[in-house]
Amino acid sequence: MGGKRYRVLILGHGEMGQAMEFWLRPRHEVAIWQRQPAPGAPLDLASATTDADVVLFCVPALAHFELATRLKPGLRRETLCVSIAKGLDDAGRTAAQVFHEVFDDDIAYGVLYGPMISEEIRAGHPAFAEFASRHPGAFERAQQMFAGVPLALHGNGDVFGASWCAVLKNAYAILFGVADGLGLGDNLRGYLAVGAVREIEAIVTALGGSAATPWSLAGLGDLITTATSPGSHHHALGMKLARGESVAIEGEGVHTLKMLYAHRPFRIEPYPLLRLAHDILVTPARAGALMQTHLDQLYHRV
Repeated sequence: MGGKRYRVLILGHGEMGQAMEFWLRPRHEVAIWQRQPAPGAPLDLASATTDADVVLFCVPALAHFELATRLKPGLRRETLCVSIAKGLDDAGRTAAQVFHEVFDDDIAYGVLYGPMISEEIRAGHPAFAEFASRHPGAFERAQQMFAGVPLALHGNGDVFGASWCAVLKNAYAILFGVADGLGLGDNLRGYLAVGAVREIEAIVTALGGSAATPWSLAGLGDLITTATSPGSHHHALGMKLARGESVAIEGEGVHTLKMLYAHRPFRIEPYPLLRLAHDILVTPARAGALMQTHLDQLYHRV
């Protein structure tokens, strides 16, 4: 095996944690931490943190602040922390915002977002992602870590914009499932794709990000995959909402919509598709009527 060998600590062993392990274990020294470890010798997190060259946060955004704060004293300055979380925590922060708050410039960090379905990774299919970081040399280290795996990795300096793209696309992806569940045809998908990315672009730029990032793999690329994949959790949630179901409606996009309305990190009023996703989530029994009202406004009927 050629290339640099890293000591990688993976936090979380869900679907994406397992996918990262599938890619990295043949090439690097990998340690796995789980909050509820499997039977056997538990991992000494403090020692694993000190030893790690890279820490991969494969846990929900909800856990990032607690874990980042817990790990920081043991992290070496040259350690790189990377998140794949596409949600908001209960304070309304993205993974990048948490890392900035906890690590600042003391520890290098980045985020990894794009079309990376875990089942496809483990099947050996190609994947595509943006690695966003403000830290010099971080992208090159990420390239070295993923060398030899079927991942097309693009560098991006807009870490906060990329993080918001990843967060928002899950909320918009729900609408694609709603549209399919209501039997509104294929044409609507094209409108939703363009409309969603335009809204994400406006939000990201209002928050100080680059207008190009929403059209990257972290934005449009990930949105299309999440919105159209047969195995997409958020597409399935939209289908449930279209049927008027309100039980077991959970996911990063659902939590994102709740946190956006709770914390209002930006004005929501100018974004009709985002408001539509929230309104359908709150009143799924009216999904059809809400979607029709939105379409009627497009037709200039009301």
